[in-house]
Amino acid sequence: MTNAVMPTYARLPVTFAKGEGAFLWDTAGKQYLDALSGISVCNVGHARREVADAICAQAHELLHTSNLYQIEHQQALAEKLCALSGFENVFFGNSGAEANEAAIKIARLYGHNKGVEIPTVVVMSNAFHGRTMATVTATGNPKAQAGFGPLVEGFVRVEYGDADAVAALGSNPNIVAVLVEPVQGEGGIRIPADDYLPRLRAICDQHDWLLMVDEIQSGMARTGKWFAFQHSGIQPDVMTLAKALGNGVPIGACLAGGKAANVFGPGNHGSTFGGNPLACRAARAVIGVMEQENLPARAAELGEYFLSQFRAKLAGETGVREIRVKGLMVGVELERDCGELVKQALESGLLLNVTAGNVIRLLPPLIITHEQADHIITMVTALVQAFLHPAAGERPS
Repeated sequence: MTNAVMPTYARLPVTFAKGEGAFLWDTAGKQYLDALSGISVCNVGHARREVADAICAQAHELLHTSNLYQIEHQQALAEKLCALSGFENVFFGNSGAEANEAAIKIARLYGHNKGVEIPTVVVMSNAFHGRTMATVTATGNPKAQAGFGPLVEGFVRVEYGDADAVAALGSNPNIVAVLVEPVQGEGGIRIPADDYLPRLRAICDQHDWLLMVDEIQSGMARTGKWFAFQHSGIQPDVMTLAKALGNGVPIGACLAGGKAANVFGPGNHGSTFGGNPLACRAARAVIGVMEQENLPARAAELGEYFLSQFRAKLAGETGVREIRVKGLMVGVELERDCGELVKQALESGLLLNVTAGNVIRLLPPLIITHEQADHIITMVTALVQAFLHPAAGERPS
């Protein structure tokens, strides 16, 4: 039979039929330990009862009305997100790319309101912000951009982690905002220096720019705080969320505060499905689980455990360049490309990812047990050692 799905993904040869907690089962009944969470989506685990119950209950009541009317669960979710983050209001969409599109539009309208002719956003090398035309332009990956030119004007790129490079742009009269990931996920679990975000905040304040943080992968308790920017003790003007907010139910959010809070007015932006009753009720259930189980603290604790264990088990391995951990965003960077480990891990019953060519990326559900964490650490260590020493190593089972 001809595959009717567009070939936009190089899919692995497996189809999953069900999940529970940190485990998935394929159509043949084989069990897998999920150390990827659907790319930092299923933070409270698969088939989480509280979330499933909320989805089922809402589906029996009301799925959609449009944003022409008040939506009770949307308002309640917005209030909760603002209370957790310190922002003032929220625009809801359906994905991370849409959330970042909203942020970019806020920046541009902010600039036009100030009389800036070509409002320009500073973006970073190795960034990933989405696949729409504006967000793929903001993304720092030439492979993602190839073939889609002309790209969108109004962006200037600097090296991630280099606050001096941002400061050097201060004489550019068109710059209106800085868009940055507090931790780069697709870029290889890149963690900047502790003073990076505070310095960006100060630069933006000096020039009356917006500081906009993309927390689509790092947000929702993933790094050991509700949002990764909270490690830095600063308050951005705009934050974008998606992925784990709905634990698999599509929802994106763009939060704004301070001078960004009132940039949008009626008619400036919109979404047919964004913030519908189903998605918002699911997200409220997700936050409820995270609060009840204090998952930000659990992510912080397990992150320290992953870091200490990998450092101990991979000590002396010359092919390991660096181990980077922020909560349960875990990256093991090797000296050479290691994409083949994804399929090897799959065959051994472990789901992981390789990003930036040579970084093993682990994003396990925040509800994993220490026993499951040990299993992930043991299997990844064995995979790395077998990869680095193919004559001596054996693939883990």
